[in-house]
Amino acid sequence: MFFRLSSVELWLIIFGVIAAATACGVLLGRYLRHRSETLREPFGVLQGALLGVVGLVLAFGLSLAVGRYEARRAAVVAEANAIGTTYLRAQLLSEPVRTRSLGLLRDYTDLALQVSDEVPGSDAMRRTLAAQGLVQRDLWGLAGEAVDDAPVATAPRLYIQTLNEMIDQQTVRVAGLSNRVPGAVLVLEVLGAAVALGVLGLYLAVLGRGLVPMLAAAALMTMLLLVTFDLDRPTRGLITVPATPLEVLRASMALPPAAG
Repeated sequence: MFFRLSSVELWLIIFGVIAAATACGVLLGRYLRHRSETLREPFGVLQGALLGVVGLVLAFGLSLAVGRYEARRAAVVAEANAIGTTYLRAQLLSEPVRTRSLGLLRDYTDLALQVSDEVPGSDAMRRTLAAQGLVQRDLWGLAGEAVDDAPVATAPRLYIQTLNEMIDQQTVRVAGLSNRVPGAVLVLEVLGAAVALGVLGLYLAVLGRGLVPMLAAAALMTMLLLVTFDLDRPTRGLITVPATPLEVLRASMALPPAAG
């Protein structure tokens, strides 16, 4: 659910939940202010315990999101290396397989770059992956022709090895894009933060304190939640997985092949 929302919709939902819970806590605290002497200690203990538990939950969710983000970055680098090695070894094949394979590898790299801009699970992503699958089949067929033409040659066999690794790395990268923080963890973070801030607002209102500390805590909690959600959305938001390795690789393919 959270992954399919736009960045603006996600921000509005998180801000709305946090603001509503905070406002409810402040209003209830003002209503109970005349009993501040009897409520001060129990609410103080409760809000301290809740903030500690929510802090642990937020830290857990953030660590999950950061780990998945780093895995996605590593998958992009691994796929770019696999495509680059395959492209280099394709230059050692005999014609006409050589020229046709090099052209298909350029198209394949373009499709890999498209994946970086599309939402996982969307129709556009499925179309791009289907197109990559067709290119993989064509490349594998050409590799078979190269082996048939030179059964004992080394170059075709090395090329098939890296071609297989390239296909495997594409699967790893796509799986990483779909490997997100469980929705239950994200819901628990939002609801836990809302309850904790509501109790904090109640406690401060009972004490008759100003709203500045409450607003600062709400803003900090909202920013932390947004960072966690943004890390889990690799193709949208402010924190995205860079496609720089693939872009550099595609630019190098514009040069003439190194091996004649």
